[in-house]
This record gives sequence, C-alpha cells and structure tokens, in this order.
Amino acid sequence: MDKSSDDLYESSLKGKEEAPDVVHLTHPTTLQSIYHLRLGFASLASRPYNSKCRKKHLEEAQVANMGNTQIQFPVRIKMEKEAINDLIEKAILDADQRGVRVLSLGLLNQACYSLALEKELNGSGELYIEKHPKLRVRIVDGSSLAAAVVLKSIPAGTNEVLLAGNLSKVARAVAAALCQKGVQQVIMTRKHEFKMLKGQMTEKAANYLVFSRNYTTKVWLVGDGLEHEEQKRAPKGARLIPYSQFPPKKIRKDCSYYSTPCMKIPETLQNMHSCENWLPRRVMSAWRAAGIVHALEGWDVHECGETVLDVEKTWSAAIRHGFLPVTQI
Repeated sequence: MDKSSDDLYESSLKGKEEAPDVVHLTHPTTLQSIYHLRLGFASLASRPYNSKCRKKHLEEAQVANMGNTQIQFPVRIKMEKEAINDLIEKAILDADQRGVRVLSLGLLNQACYSLALEKELNGSGELYIEKHPKLRVRIVDGSSLAAAVVLKSIPAGTNEVLLAGNLSKVARAVAAALCQKGVQQVIMTRKHEFKMLKGQMTEKAANYLVFSRNYTTKVWLVGDGLEHEEQKRAPKGARLIPYSQFPPKKIRKDCSYYSTPCMKIPETLQNMHSCENWLPRRVMSAWRAAGIVHALEGWDVHECGETVLDVEKTWSAAIRHGFLPVTQI
C-alpha cells in the first residue's frame, strides 16, 4: 500500500495555511498589561518566548498581532540585547517564511525611546536587513506616520514649539519637517542634541532650530526622558504632545496631555476586540497603523534604520484608507 496517500489525505485535511498580510510585533509592558489584551492572550503569560497570532481583516489586507512574551524594560534591553534581538529576528524570519508582506515593530522592539539605545539595540530594525538582505517581508518602524500624527496635533497658528525629551527618530523627523516649512520655530533645551540635530539640517532649515532655556512656550513636543523638573517649568495651560511610544507621567493638573501618536481605525477593520495598551477601543498606535498602510499601498521598501518615508504621503495614504486623526484622549 502506498503510504504517501495517507500523507496526502492528512495534508488535505489541514488545508493550505493562510498567512496574514501584516504582522505587528509587540510585547507586554507590565505584568498587569496582559489583562488588557484579548482573553486568548492569557496563555502567553505561561509560555515565555513563544509567539501567538490573531487575525483581523481590513479591505484586502489581513492583519495579525504577534506578541513577544518577554516583558521589556529599558534596563533589560541593555542587559539582554542579544536575547531580545534573537527573538525579534526569529519572528521576522518566521513571518518571511510564511509569506507575510509587512512586519511592523512596536514599542521597545525598535527601541526608539532614545537615539543612543536605538542604535545600540537594532537600529530601528536595520540590523535584520543587514543580516538578511534577501528578506521578502518589509520591516516598518512606522516613524513617518508617527511624525505625521504629531505634526497634525500641533494647534493651528502655533509659531513655536519646545522639543523636550530624548531625541528619537520620530523627534528628528518632526523637527526637520517643522524647520523645513519655515513657519514654526523649534526650541531645544539640550545643547548636545541641539548641535547634533542642527548638523543634520540644511542651512536654511537650521535657522528655525533654536537653543534656549526659555520654557514659556505653550506647545511642548515631549518624549521619553522628559524629567519632572522640566514639566514643572511648563507654563499654565501648556499642551504636551508626546512623540514617544510611551506616554509621559502626568504631574501637572493645569496642563493638557495629548495621547501618544495614534489614529482611529477604519470601520472596515474587523475583529478588534481588545484595546492596544493604554489606548481606547478602536484606536491604534501610529506605528501599528503604519504597517497596515504600508501593505495596503503595496510599498516595496523598508522603513527602518535612518529611512523615513515621506511624511505627508504616508499621512494622506492613512486618511485615504479610513484612518482618522485623534486630537486628545
């Protein structure tokens, strides 16, 4: 008897495995954050270093979440850099093998809370492109859409903003866009980062980048590393708009705190039964939304390392596919 017929029968029962078009690689932020995920994610807590997928549908694209079950904190990132990178690399290679088109990096998987750490961990995903140049899956860190959301959150008529916090990739993209427009003055209070950023700009754009210890500006663009003492210097009624993955600690009751960069999801996006971290229902982080937009547009490029896609083009594409801006949460 031909045994291959049994194998054929078993494989036909399984059917063809359906791969999602987009995968978002994220991780828990605290032990308690596990309970904010979909009920099925409870199993992740008992299976360290494993990944699970959940599919969602949006127009012609299928979306999935992958959870890196190692809870990551900045200190642990430095201590366990190789282990964390191995986990991320394994997820990328697995997605590539399954035919996933786009993989977006969420939270500390791209380690963009600090420019120095961003380089130290994986260069916002650039490490994996260098190691595997023939990857078919496109790696997206979502910096262009995150920067676009921050820019669109700045109130109309604002003529100056204060940049406070660690100088991440998104912060550089936002500052560059503001200075290139020549409408808004960008004030920085950290001299080293000011010099570094100014050296990356054209002479004309650099004229709008100012070093000052004046904290009276009413609009603050804030990131990780924002110190409590800095917040205390903000004027009454100031608006604090984060450009970071994690929200700042709210220590001022007389100031307005915006949400981390995010967008309302399209009505066509189904099976969204859980909230993303601290965001309300049917609101998605800009980094995660960027991966979906990337796949829907069919862009055949990576957005990682130093690469930032056209901010306005990315924003327009997101709006066209039904994503909507969120001003305050």
